[in-house]
Amino acid sequence: MSDEATESPREYRQTPYQAPAGAAEVLLVRHGASEPSRPGAPFPLVDGQGDPDLAPEGREQAELLAERLGRERIDAIYVTTLRRTVRTAEPLARRLRLEPRVEPGMREVHLGEWEGGLFRHKVAEGDPIAQRLWAEERWDVIPGAESSESLEARIREAIDRLAKAHPDGRIAVFSHGAAIGQALAIATGSRPFAFVGPDNCSISRLVVQDGQWSLRGYNDIAHLPHSAPQPLT
Repeated sequence: MSDEATESPREYRQTPYQAPAGAAEVLLVRHGASEPSRPGAPFPLVDGQGDPDLAPEGREQAELLAERLGRERIDAIYVTTLRRTVRTAEPLARRLRLEPRVEPGMREVHLGEWEGGLFRHKVAEGDPIAQRLWAEERWDVIPGAESSESLEARIREAIDRLAKAHPDGRIAVFSHGAAIGQALAIATGSRPFAFVGPDNCSISRLVVQDGQWSLRGYNDIAHLPHSAPQPLT
C-alpha cells in the first residue's frame, strides 16, 4: 500500500477569533444612567454641553460594571470632559488602580440649542424637528447642533489615535450614546443612526488596527440586573 493511501486527509478546522498582531481592543462603555431633566432646571454646561451627574441607578450600574471588567486585563481607561463618564469610570479605576485619562474627542454630540436637557423634552413631546432628526438621521437638523460630518471626523480621529497608542492592548473608553453609535456606524458602514442608543453602562467592542475597524460586540449588558433573556413574543 502506498504512503499516499495511508496518509490522513487534511483537515481545515474553524478556529476562534484572534485579533491581528498590533491591533488594539477598544471597549466602548456608555456612561451610567444620568439625572433626569426637569422643566426650568437645565443641566449645567461644560464647553456648551449639558453635564448632568449620574442618577442613583447610574451609580449602581457603574459598580456592577466595575465588578465585570475588574476581572479583565485593561491597560488604560479614558473618559470624556463630561462628568457622567468620569463618575461611571471611577469604580473600575479604583479596582484596577488606573488613573483615567481625558479624551475630549469621545465627548457627546453637541446638540446646539437643545443642550442642557432640552433634547429630552423635545423628543418626549414629539417635536417636529425631533421627528425630522430620526427620519433624516442627522443631528444638525437641530439649530446650532454639530454636523454629522464633524462628529464622524472627530470620533474616527480619536479612536484611531487611541488604538495606535495601545498596540496589542485593551482599553476602556467611557463615552456617550451618540458617540458610540457613530463609532459603530464607522466600523460597519451602516446607516448613521443604526447603533444610536446603546444601553447605559453597556459595553461595545471594537478591534482597531491601522484604520481598519472590526465590530466584535455590541450593547453587552450581561452585568446589569435587567439583562436576563426576554421572550421573543
